[in-house]
Amino acid sequence: MKKKSLLSSKIFMLLLMIFFYLPIIYTIIFSFNGSKSLTHWSGFSLQWYERMFSNSSMTEAIWYTITIAILATIISTIVGTITAIGLSKCGKVLRTAVERVNDLPILNPEIVTAIGLLMFFSALGLKKGYLTMLLAHIMFCIPYVMLSITPKLRSLDPNLADAALDLGATPWQALIKVIVPQIMPGIVSGALIAFTMSFDDFVISYFVTGNGVNNISILVYTMSKRVNPSINALSTVIIIMITAVLLIINIIPIIKERKTKK
Repeated sequence: MKKKSLLSSKIFMLLLMIFFYLPIIYTIIFSFNGSKSLTHWSGFSLQWYERMFSNSSMTEAIWYTITIAILATIISTIVGTITAIGLSKCGKVLRTAVERVNDLPILNPEIVTAIGLLMFFSALGLKKGYLTMLLAHIMFCIPYVMLSITPKLRSLDPNLADAALDLGATPWQALIKVIVPQIMPGIVSGALIAFTMSFDDFVISYFVTGNGVNNISILVYTMSKRVNPSINALSTVIIIMITAVLLIINIIPIIKERKTKK
């Protein structure tokens, strides 16, 4: 019975993996198709990649998406880390109140957050464009960073920083050399979530952007109304970029660990 149960579990996991990854593989394969057909293979070709990189709107969308995602990730990670560390030293009432406010952008439907940001930027008189999209991405990325770091801070010994100060470290040294290394896994995971959320966002970006500033999600939405195989090429480039980032982040700690052992 146990062998049958184990076999059925493996079959179920295999089918689940096929269900998740088959559309991605299908997209990658047909990005090299020689015709416009999305169902019939007519030969290997790189024409859709050539058209993608020769299309100024596509290259601009890739540039806007990458730069906004990187900037939003860096800023939100720094702000979220400092805020989470500061809250860990605050009283319970203040910490609980801030955490509940921090959860609002996560719990709210994206459309509500998007409309709220649209009205906020309009009230401030900010022209919709690159800046408003960047500010919006930073806003909704910070809660995810804090949510990732807070459990790591709660698991720390509260006396670590005091011990570092007693041994002669300055508050800055205690923060950088004692606390931050201990919560680094939470910081990295929070940064990854922030980058993914920013890179993938559509609803909020659609409401806060202006003319001429589109990210990849908005561009794909506008192109999906007609058959355009360049979308497959663009999707393949995104898949390769995300895979490369994940590989680098997972390989670097392994290399560092091997160097430390040597």
